[in-house]
Amino acid sequence: MELHCFGESGNAYKVALMLNLTGQDWRPVYVDFFNGATRTPEFRKLNEMGEVPVLVDEGEVLTQSGNILYHLVGKTGQMGGATPAEQKEVWRWVLWDNHKLSGQAGTCRFLANFLAPEKRPEGVIPFLQGRLKAAYMVLDQHLKGRDWIVGTSPTVADLSCCGYLFYPEPFGFSRADWPHIDAWLNRIAALPGWKHPYDLMPGNPSDRA
Repeated sequence: MELHCFGESGNAYKVALMLNLTGQDWRPVYVDFFNGATRTPEFRKLNEMGEVPVLVDEGEVLTQSGNILYHLVGKTGQMGGATPAEQKEVWRWVLWDNHKLSGQAGTCRFLANFLAPEKRPEGVIPFLQGRLKAAYMVLDQHLKGRDWIVGTSPTVADLSCCGYLFYPEPFGFSRADWPHIDAWLNRIAALPGWKHPYDLMPGNPSDRA
Protein backbone atom coordinates (compact mmCIF):
# COMPACT_ATOMS: atom_id res chain seq x y z
CA MET A 1 0.00 0.00 0.00
CA GLU A 2 1.05 3.59 -0.63
CA LEU A 3 0.12 6.39 1.74
CA HIS A 4 0.33 9.88 0.27
CA CYS A 5 1.18 11.99 3.28
CA PHE A 6 3.51 14.48 4.95
CA GLY A 7 4.87 14.48 8.46
CA GLU A 8 3.04 17.57 9.68
CA SER A 9 -0.41 16.13 8.91
CA GLY A 10 -2.17 14.73 11.96
CA ASN A 11 -4.86 13.20 9.78
CA ALA A 12 -2.26 11.33 7.74
CA TYR A 13 -0.57 10.28 10.97
CA LYS A 14 -3.72 8.44 12.11
CA VAL A 15 -3.56 6.23 9.03
CA ALA A 16 0.22 5.78 9.06
CA LEU A 17 0.02 4.75 12.69
CA MET A 18 -2.64 2.14 12.02
CA LEU A 19 -0.67 0.74 9.10
CA ASN A 20 2.35 0.38 11.35
CA LEU A 21 0.55 -0.97 14.41
CA THR A 22 -1.24 -3.64 12.36
CA GLY A 23 1.93 -4.71 10.54
CA GLN A 24 0.90 -3.77 7.03
CA ASP A 25 3.23 -3.65 4.03
CA TRP A 26 3.16 0.03 3.14
CA ARG A 27 5.32 2.94 2.13
CA PRO A 28 4.87 6.68 2.49
CA VAL A 29 4.72 8.89 -0.60
CA TYR A 30 5.75 12.41 0.32
CA VAL A 31 3.32 15.20 -0.60
CA ASP A 32 5.01 18.61 -0.51
CA PHE A 33 2.01 20.42 0.94
CA PHE A 34 3.83 23.59 1.91
CA ASN A 35 4.98 24.12 -1.67
CA GLY A 36 1.49 23.64 -3.08
CA ALA A 37 1.57 19.97 -4.09
CA THR A 38 -2.06 19.32 -3.11
CA ARG A 39 -3.24 22.12 -5.40
CA THR A 40 -1.68 20.71 -8.56
CA PRO A 41 -3.82 19.14 -11.30
CA GLU A 42 -1.92 15.88 -10.85
CA PHE A 43 -2.80 15.61 -7.18
CA ARG A 44 -6.40 16.68 -7.78
CA LYS A 45 -6.73 13.72 -10.13
CA LEU A 46 -5.74 11.52 -7.21
CA ASN A 47 -7.97 13.34 -4.72
CA GLU A 48 -10.34 16.02 -5.93
CA MET A 49 -10.58 17.33 -2.37
CA GLY A 50 -6.92 18.33 -2.45
CA GLU A 51 -6.06 16.73 0.90
CA VAL A 52 -3.97 14.05 2.51
CA PRO A 53 -4.13 11.29 3.53
CA VAL A 54 -4.66 9.31 0.36
CA LEU A 55 -4.23 5.54 0.55
CA VAL A 56 -3.74 3.50 -2.61
CA ASP A 57 -4.46 -0.15 -1.90
CA GLU A 58 -4.29 -2.56 -4.84
CA GLY A 59 -5.42 0.19 -7.22
CA GLU A 60 -8.22 1.44 -4.98
CA VAL A 61 -7.84 5.09 -3.99
CA LEU A 62 -9.22 6.02 -0.59
CA THR A 63 -9.39 9.45 1.04
CA GLN A 64 -10.52 10.96 4.36
CA SER A 65 -8.83 9.54 7.44
CA GLY A 66 -11.97 8.07 9.03
CA ASN A 67 -12.92 6.32 5.82
CA ILE A 68 -9.40 4.94 5.40
CA LEU A 69 -9.28 3.73 9.00
CA TYR A 70 -12.50 1.82 8.48
CA HIS A 71 -11.18 0.35 5.24
CA LEU A 72 -8.19 -0.91 7.21
CA VAL A 73 -10.43 -2.30 9.95
CA GLY A 74 -12.18 -4.35 7.29
CA LYS A 75 -8.94 -5.39 5.62
CA THR A 76 -7.06 -6.37 8.77
CA GLY A 77 -9.86 -7.41 11.12
CA GLN A 78 -8.11 -5.32 13.77
CA MET A 79 -8.90 -2.28 15.91
CA GLY A 80 -12.59 -2.04 15.04
CA GLY A 81 -14.16 -3.06 18.35
CA ALA A 82 -14.79 -6.53 19.79
CA THR A 83 -18.61 -6.54 19.65
CA PRO A 84 -21.31 -4.88 17.53
CA ALA A 85 -21.99 -2.47 20.38
CA GLU A 86 -18.30 -1.57 20.63
CA GLN A 87 -18.09 -1.12 16.85
CA LYS A 88 -20.88 1.48 16.99
CA GLU A 89 -19.16 3.21 19.89
CA VAL A 90 -15.86 3.30 18.00
CA TRP A 91 -17.59 4.92 15.03
CA ARG A 92 -19.25 7.47 17.35
CA TRP A 93 -15.87 8.55 18.71
CA VAL A 94 -14.27 8.75 15.26
CA LEU A 95 -17.07 11.07 14.17
CA TRP A 96 -16.71 13.12 17.36
CA ASP A 97 -12.98 13.43 16.82
CA ASN A 98 -13.34 14.58 13.22
CA HIS A 99 -15.87 17.26 14.18
CA LYS A 100 -14.83 18.36 17.68
CA LEU A 101 -11.15 17.53 18.12
CA SER A 102 -9.00 16.95 15.04
CA GLY A 103 -10.93 19.30 12.81
CA GLN A 104 -10.25 22.19 15.17
CA ALA A 105 -6.82 21.11 16.42
CA GLY A 106 -5.47 20.88 12.89
CA THR A 107 -6.70 24.36 12.01
CA CYS A 108 -5.49 25.89 15.28
CA ARG A 109 -2.05 24.30 15.00
CA PHE A 110 -1.69 25.42 11.39
CA LEU A 111 -2.64 29.02 12.16
CA ALA A 112 -0.40 29.19 15.23
CA ASN A 113 2.69 27.59 13.68
CA PHE A 114 2.66 27.41 9.90
CA LEU A 115 0.94 30.61 8.78
CA ALA A 116 2.78 33.93 8.76
CA PRO A 117 1.70 36.06 11.77
CA GLU A 118 0.45 38.86 9.54
CA LYS A 119 -1.91 36.42 7.82
CA ARG A 120 -3.49 35.03 10.97
CA PRO A 121 -7.14 36.10 11.30
CA GLU A 122 -7.61 38.05 14.50
CA GLY A 123 -9.30 36.19 17.33
CA VAL A 124 -9.56 32.84 15.55
CA ILE A 125 -6.80 31.04 17.46
CA PRO A 126 -8.23 31.90 20.92
CA PHE A 127 -11.71 30.94 19.70
CA LEU A 128 -10.49 27.54 18.51
CA GLN A 129 -8.50 27.02 21.70
CA GLY A 130 -11.65 27.61 23.72
CA ARG A 131 -13.55 25.02 21.73
CA LEU A 132 -10.64 22.61 21.97
CA LYS A 133 -10.52 22.99 25.74
CA ALA A 134 -14.10 21.75 25.87
CA ALA A 135 -13.13 18.76 23.71
CA TYR A 136 -10.11 17.95 25.87
CA MET A 137 -12.38 18.02 28.90
CA VAL A 138 -14.76 15.51 27.31
CA LEU A 139 -11.94 13.17 26.34
CA ASP A 140 -10.07 13.47 29.64
CA GLN A 141 -13.19 12.70 31.68
CA HIS A 142 -14.10 9.79 29.41
CA LEU A 143 -10.63 8.27 29.90
CA LYS A 144 -10.84 8.45 33.68
CA GLY A 145 -10.76 4.83 34.82
CA ARG A 146 -10.29 3.54 31.25
CA ASP A 147 -7.19 2.43 29.37
CA TRP A 148 -8.77 2.93 25.95
CA ILE A 149 -11.62 4.98 24.51
CA VAL A 150 -13.72 1.91 23.74
CA GLY A 151 -13.40 -1.56 25.24
CA THR A 152 -10.28 -3.17 26.64
CA SER A 153 -7.88 -2.76 23.71
CA PRO A 154 -6.88 0.04 21.33
CA THR A 155 -9.16 0.80 18.40
CA VAL A 156 -9.33 3.31 15.59
CA ALA A 157 -11.17 5.57 18.03
CA ASP A 158 -7.87 5.94 19.90
CA LEU A 159 -5.86 6.44 16.72
CA SER A 160 -8.28 9.04 15.41
CA CYS A 161 -8.40 11.05 18.63
CA CYS A 162 -4.63 11.00 19.21
CA GLY A 163 -3.80 12.24 15.72
CA TYR A 164 -2.72 15.77 16.64
CA LEU A 165 -1.80 15.29 20.29
CA PHE A 166 1.73 13.92 19.81
CA TYR A 167 2.98 16.96 17.88
CA PRO A 168 5.46 19.29 19.59
CA GLU A 169 4.28 22.58 18.06
CA PRO A 170 2.37 24.75 20.55
CA PHE A 171 -1.32 25.27 19.86
CA GLY A 172 -2.77 25.43 23.36
CA PHE A 173 -2.61 21.76 24.33
CA SER A 174 -0.45 20.74 27.28
CA ARG A 175 -0.48 17.12 28.39
CA ALA A 176 0.23 18.20 31.96
CA ASP A 177 -3.21 19.83 32.09
CA TRP A 178 -5.01 16.61 31.23
CA PRO A 179 -3.69 13.67 33.28
CA HIS A 180 -5.99 11.01 31.85
CA ILE A 181 -5.18 12.04 28.28
CA ASP A 182 -1.48 12.08 29.19
CA ALA A 183 -1.60 8.53 30.56
CA TRP A 184 -3.57 7.35 27.51
CA LEU A 185 -1.02 8.88 25.12
CA ASN A 186 1.72 7.07 27.03
CA ARG A 187 -0.16 3.79 26.55
CA ILE A 188 -0.47 4.43 22.82
CA ALA A 189 3.23 5.28 22.55
CA ALA A 190 4.07 1.99 24.29
CA LEU A 191 2.30 -0.09 21.62
CA PRO A 192 4.62 -2.21 19.41
CA GLY A 193 5.11 -0.37 16.15
CA TRP A 194 4.34 3.10 17.48
CA LYS A 195 6.43 5.92 16.07
CA HIS A 196 6.31 9.67 16.41
CA PRO A 197 4.72 11.34 13.35
CA TYR A 198 8.01 12.90 12.25
CA ASP A 199 9.67 9.49 12.39
CA LEU A 200 6.84 7.69 10.62
CA MET A 201 6.27 10.03 7.65
CA PRO A 202 8.54 12.28 5.57
CA GLY A 203 8.26 16.01 6.15
CA ASN A 204 9.27 18.05 9.18
CA PRO A 205 9.19 21.77 9.99
CA SER A 206 12.97 21.62 10.37
CA ASP A 207 13.17 20.91 6.64
CA ARG A 208 11.93 24.47 6.01
CA ALA A 209 13.89 26.20 8.77
